[in-house]
Amino acid sequence: MNNTTKAALGLALGAAGLGGAWAQGSVTLGGVADSAVRHVRNEGQGGVTSLVSGSNATSRFIFRGTEDLGGGLSAGFHLESGVALDTGASTSSTALFDRRATLGLASKAAGELRLGRDYVPSYTNWVRFDPFGHVGVAGSNNFVNATPAGPIRSAFGSSPNTTVRTSNSLQWLMPAGWGGLEGGVMLAEDENGTAAAGQHKLRGARLGYAAGPLVVSGAITRTENNLTADAGRFDDRVIAALYDFGPVRVSLALRRFDQADARQDNVLVGAWIPVGNGEIKASWYRAKFSGQAGGTALDGNSARQLGLGYVHNLSRRTALYGTLSHIDNKGALAYAVPGGASGLAAGGSSRGVEVGMRHTF
Repeated sequence: MNNTTKAALGLALGAAGLGGAWAQGSVTLGGVADSAVRHVRNEGQGGVTSLVSGSNATSRFIFRGTEDLGGGLSAGFHLESGVALDTGASTSSTALFDRRATLGLASKAAGELRLGRDYVPSYTNWVRFDPFGHVGVAGSNNFVNATPAGPIRSAFGSSPNTTVRTSNSLQWLMPAGWGGLEGGVMLAEDENGTAAAGQHKLRGARLGYAAGPLVVSGAITRTENNLTADAGRFDDRVIAALYDFGPVRVSLALRRFDQADARQDNVLVGAWIPVGNGEIKASWYRAKFSGQAGGTALDGNSARQLGLGYVHNLSRRTALYGTLSHIDNKGALAYAVPGGASGLAAGGSSRGVEVGMRHTF
């Protein structure tokens, strides 16, 4: 942790001790503590058991505050930092508030203008349709990384990518009450920086409709950086729908990553089934590659993941959970459940199981 990070953390923790001042300023501290025991078995590599953090919801602490300015206007900030609960370390070595750092001015009639580091429109549009919330052994994040040859790797290499967040953003978010419409627009600049430094030029938009049992939405996020200057921009498109039948909620989400001649198509089918004080969750998830990345042909590369889980609510803030997952690869892919032994061969399979507890505060 560098000196700047230490200083920022010291200021934040110092403020946490000023309870009276916080109450007057409408500032709160909240977050999630989530930990699980996980076992992953990769074909040909044996099994690994570990204690992990954030398998039902990412472990984090959040500082946020709002001020009512009158006339339907308010100002607010949101500072959010990931925590690896198994070790107590920050999830980022470069930024204290790696998950979100925003300042906003909101109007009940005109929406919110928000500045800073935040989720990109495509991720916001995708994650609500994933029963496992993009985390854990069955999360849809398992097929969104730069490990295999494909559009994500071509556009970002091993540098930070924009499949979840971006820095340096300015966005407008639609207000509630527009007949069920929701969405927003995001702009970000690279500030003459490089992909290695996490600097990207980004344009994104999201539009959806949510009323009664139906949710439908679409989004696009377009990114350019020094790595895409010659090969072309990186596009991240999502279209999705969810319907609540009462006994079960069902979702269908399609996500496409494009960069130059490389394409990755992800399809997710999800279900949530209420059972007493808990909920059964299930998903079928597929990633299929096509085209060419550099000199590498991608056709024939695909992977499928099955996920099944149960969350039991002990209270409004505390829950126990368990999740199972299985990944099958074809072609050159070697996707694996996180936490297993390295060295899974192309076309191999990976299985994971975890049992944990989540507490919000």
